[in-house]
Amino acid sequence: MAVGIFDSGLGGLTVLNAVARRLPGLPLVYYGDNANAPYGVRDADDIYDLTAKGVTRLWDAGCDLVILACNTASAAALRRMQETWIPPDKRVLGVFVPLIEALTERQWGDNSPPREVAVKHVALFATPATVASRAFQRELAFRAVGVDVEAQPCGGVVDAIEDGDEILAEALVRSHVEALKRRMPKPEAAILGCTHYPLLEQTFQDALGSDVQVFSQARLVADSLADYLKRHPGMTGEGQSSAFLTTGRPSSVSDQATKFLRRRIQFASA
Repeated sequence: MAVGIFDSGLGGLTVLNAVARRLPGLPLVYYGDNANAPYGVRDADDIYDLTAKGVTRLWDAGCDLVILACNTASAAALRRMQETWIPPDKRVLGVFVPLIEALTERQWGDNSPPREVAVKHVALFATPATVASRAFQRELAFRAVGVDVEAQPCGGVVDAIEDGDEILAEALVRSHVEALKRRMPKPEAAILGCTHYPLLEQTFQDALGSDVQVFSQARLVADSLADYLKRHPGMTGEGQSSAFLTTGRPSSVSDQATKFLRRRIQFASA
């Protein structure tokens, strides 16, 4: 039965690809809000409204479980949605959880007091809205003590990726890494806090240096979803087939997505 994957644009396709490899045969319905991307420069209320609209569309497509494969939406909208809006028979999961599980080496359900962890200096690369929300730091503080997080808002990177300008995207990544390293010269780990960024993981790694452990979300989210579905087998919806939906122009988004994943992807209007 189908699981929904929501993103502001094309970045969530990295998560979809990883989930498809981890759970072959699972129908996946992808919703890209390309007409309103990027979310990283929008205010919290706007992000919430757009995210709620997309999640509702995925519910209508038969997906009772939706992954917000968008860090900005996870940071700015998810907590509010979970507290005030999501009905008991639906689930909406974010992408911070698997990252923090990996970084702190503890399961999300572990509610023991915060404790010391091996990594002390963490670089966070994310959109301006994700950085401004401080959601990652807040969730990390519930589970770990003594971790210094230096966050770098990576303006322009998502736009360059969505536009297919790889040269500009790589140049921006190097610039943002240089800016962060002026404030934190020797990070031990780096979080790629946007699902677009795995496409540039090697550029981040090269700019940071081989001694920095880079945490990329796609594989972590796929593994976490597999575990979640094993523990909650009834949380998939009634959808039986995969689909790609967009608020943008389906033909142009399909062409971009095909370049993105290097296989033919056909979007339909949401």
